[in-house]
Amino acid sequence: MSFRLTGLPAEPFQELFALSDAELAQRRACRMVADSNGYPCRISLTDAPIGAEVILVNYEHQTANTPYRSNHALFVREGETQYDAIDEVPDQLRRRLLSVRGFDNQHMLRDADVTEGKQLEAIIERFFADPAIDYLHVHMARPGCYAARVDRA
Repeated sequence: MSFRLTGLPAEPFQELFALSDAELAQRRACRMVADSNGYPCRISLTDAPIGAEVILVNYEHQTANTPYRSNHALFVREGETQYDAIDEVPDQLRRRLLSVRGFDNQHMLRDADVTEGKQLEAIIERFFADPAIDYLHVHMARPGCYAARVDRA
């Protein structure tokens, strides 16, 4: 089954990079410098290189007015382009333990599972075999933060 995997759009985050640290704090955000490969940008779905500046921001990734409405911290990097690919899983996700959540068209949870990133396609295929599942949210399983969205292609 064909799928489309997307990162977040860059535009909503661009103004953050021009803000002072105090202004970022008012928006529940902070500027950081990557000191390891554990700073995954949710726009490009790539890891920030060591020494790169990132913004850690609280982001509402499930905006539906249901009990599943949700937000969490995530990293973004300036100048990145939104990841948007058909039937491809970026290396950033391949190397991590993931939590996958399947939602119906009413934004209610229909299924959920945990998988190694290298097995993500199998979970996507299994979830989308259920016609009631409309889209998927992928999260980093250990920290729990939102990673990407998957739709039928």
